[in-house]
Amino acid sequence: MSEAPYLDLSPSLRVLGTAHVARSSVEAVRHHIEAFEPDVVAVELCPTRHEALRSDRRLDREGLLKVVKEGKAPLVLLQSLLAAEQRRMGLSEGEQPGAELLAAVQEAEARGLTVELVDRDIQTTLRRAWRTMRMRERARLLWALIAEEDEEDDALDIETMLGDGDLLSDLLDELRTISPGAGSVLIDERDAYIAEKVRRLEARGRVLVVVGAGHLRGIAQRLDGEQGPEVTDLEPLERLPQRGVARKAMPWVLPLAVLGLVAWNLSRGSVEEVVTLLTVWTAANAVLAALGCLIARGHPLAVLTAALASPITSLNPTLAAGWFAGYVQMRVVEPTAEDLTTFLRLERVGDFWSNRAGRVLLVTALSNLGSMAGAWVAAGSYAGWLTL
Repeated sequence: MSEAPYLDLSPSLRVLGTAHVARSSVEAVRHHIEAFEPDVVAVELCPTRHEALRSDRRLDREGLLKVVKEGKAPLVLLQSLLAAEQRRMGLSEGEQPGAELLAAVQEAEARGLTVELVDRDIQTTLRRAWRTMRMRERARLLWALIAEEDEEDDALDIETMLGDGDLLSDLLDELRTISPGAGSVLIDERDAYIAEKVRRLEARGRVLVVVGAGHLRGIAQRLDGEQGPEVTDLEPLERLPQRGVARKAMPWVLPLAVLGLVAWNLSRGSVEEVVTLLTVWTAANAVLAALGCLIARGHPLAVLTAALASPITSLNPTLAAGWFAGYVQMRVVEPTAEDLTTFLRLERVGDFWSNRAGRVLLVTALSNLGSMAGAWVAAGSYAGWLTL
């Protein structure tokens, strides 16, 4: 059995660090439940992830369509890329991510112990991370995940990862360097959230806490009071960041400015100027949205859809060209049952392009990104004309 790192913070509180895709961590969980004899087993799971693990739930066609329609493609891609990064580092031993957490739940239930799910809801975490990140941070994070795909020399074995409790923490610190916004939400906030949940369990007897090894140090420091004040109110960490009036209005500024320019030129009788404005707007949006779809290796009909939809959807922030392109991609190159089943187990970034379900999400996200770029390119051209 791998010597998984653990800390005894008191005679009645033990925190065990695991690797989420290691078979040895499953064995370690069972060993510590037997050896420590806890009254409560607290696991780094939320009800959503717990249900998904217990039912071995996979992405289905309806779920994929819902992701496209609700504009969640970037979030699902981010979650999948992070999971693929774990596997790229050599952590996969044939176990699905979170297998040791499910083993902790099952072992505790078999012994009649109390099980507590102490992690924040995964959708809340991802949405908070995405909204907190600046556009530059999003690009840097995605690029870091994609660019490191071929760096095989960085692969680490399970014994190395779990043998040094600080190694995984250092890797998470690297995430903070790449994207401070994402690091704060994915790491610091969850450490604080889990620590407070655990603190509320201490009066109920001996508690064994099972968390990813990368969170071991942060959670322990918070429970010991070494890192910041106690978080007694979890409600602020459970809600999505509220956008201010300026951020809510921002998506409408560009469309209104374009329509204002058109109206102003029409009032002056400058028909040629109007034609030029609309031509530049249409060309910039269509070309860059189509380019994004092409990078995602979208079907020609999806590329055409992105090109046709972008000039219109860019004038209406409630719509997105990628939604239409993704839907067309899904209809003309429908993911097979195998595509849907294996999507959440992809091991390399390149697999996202060969997997039909992954390609639907890429078409959706990259078409939207191209459409957004096209709108700003057109706006830049307008600004240049106005300064002449």
